[in-house]
Amino acid sequence: MIFAIFSHRLQPRAKLSSQRICPCLRVQLEAFSHCKLLKTSLVSRDSFGWSKTQSIFAERSVKHSSELGALVTSGSQEVPATAFVDNDKIGVLLLNLGGPETLDDVQPFLFNLFADPAEELRKALYDKNVPAKVYVGMRYWHPFTEEAIEQIKRDGITKLVVLPLYPQFSISTSGSSLRLLESIFREDEYLVNMQHTVIPSWYQREGYIKAMADLIEKELEKFDSPQEVMIFFSAHGVPLAYVEEAGDPYKAEMEECVDLIMEELERRRINNAYTLAYQSRVGPVEWLRPYTDETIIELGRKGVKRLLAVPISFVSEHIETLEEIDVEYKELALESGIEQWGRVPALGCEPTFISDLADAVIESLPYVGAMAVSNLEARQSLVPLGSVEELLAAYDSQRRELPPPVVVWEWGWTKSAETWNGRAAMLAVLVLLVLEVTTGEGFLHQWGILPLFR
Repeated sequence: MIFAIFSHRLQPRAKLSSQRICPCLRVQLEAFSHCKLLKTSLVSRDSFGWSKTQSIFAERSVKHSSELGALVTSGSQEVPATAFVDNDKIGVLLLNLGGPETLDDVQPFLFNLFADPAEELRKALYDKNVPAKVYVGMRYWHPFTEEAIEQIKRDGITKLVVLPLYPQFSISTSGSSLRLLESIFREDEYLVNMQHTVIPSWYQREGYIKAMADLIEKELEKFDSPQEVMIFFSAHGVPLAYVEEAGDPYKAEMEECVDLIMEELERRRINNAYTLAYQSRVGPVEWLRPYTDETIIELGRKGVKRLLAVPISFVSEHIETLEEIDVEYKELALESGIEQWGRVPALGCEPTFISDLADAVIESLPYVGAMAVSNLEARQSLVPLGSVEELLAAYDSQRRELPPPVVVWEWGWTKSAETWNGRAAMLAVLVLLVLEVTTGEGFLHQWGILPLFR
């Protein structure tokens, strides 16, 4: 494990061309122009975790419209937005999980957490000639997704772009929100007739990659020896069963995302060692490895003295960054021998990031209401644009209940069984202690540990 962590210094990393066509757009171009896909992007990883990306070649029809041609790249190219707005009322629905209420000040904090990026996104769209309304819908807190949908209906939105605030797709985050949307859409005639599309993941976008690289480069400059800092990407974990049993693309997308960011840093002559680990695991079941806490301890043992934490799956500050990373992991790092600790802030309202999100929305407008292509080979690297039902059909076709983060019981020699055996043993010890104290009889009294009394 540790050899794999430090092997970033020993071997060159395969390049992932930033000029390649985003798979979601490649799929849509195929649908609209009947182009023939000659080679599919194949991303494989050897035992050291390196990416080996084969070239993508597509034979495109010369009959592409100028609008579709403009969608091949992101960020630097102007998009003819007005051609897709017309008299339609455009809405953008931002999805996130939110959190439960615990103190009086939690509610405004959570609201502002996502309201600020939403407002900045609205302004960016307006500046790009797209007067869209932006809504926030959270899965577990106000404003709930249901509340956002009701407001969308009251505003008479005719075209809706659904944009989960997760760079990488996971059935436990974006998928959970899409399941809820699916159930809401099916029960409402207005929503059934409203055209929509979903941007399920956007970790490959040029603006996002550059924004992350900008933040990392800025924080590296705060260290006394920036070139000796280990860049530590910490992503929110998911149970391993989600990936291995339910087909969650999260792990593959996360690894590719890290590769793309490091590729951008290398273009800036920043060649620091780096690694990726997963945090926030709960319960006795296996989660994606390596774990953040265990990796920090191991890095300290290996002599790493400078560590820069990068919250790679978080676009806004919340409990996993402010408490888990800034407090718990920093304390663990210092205890493990790491002398200098830094942390890259979440993207928040970073201008490059917000502008790129606006471009992503504009680029998706031609596909609002269009049918996505069910090309499984083209879905390998990135979930394509499509409707809620089409995306769930691709990644959640059985709609089965997800494997629980904490299992109730497993027979055999498993971590779950060990955990429950330990709990049973502790309960037995507690019962015996209560009996000793109440009856005045037992081994502890016979051995003189507890006084004899009745």
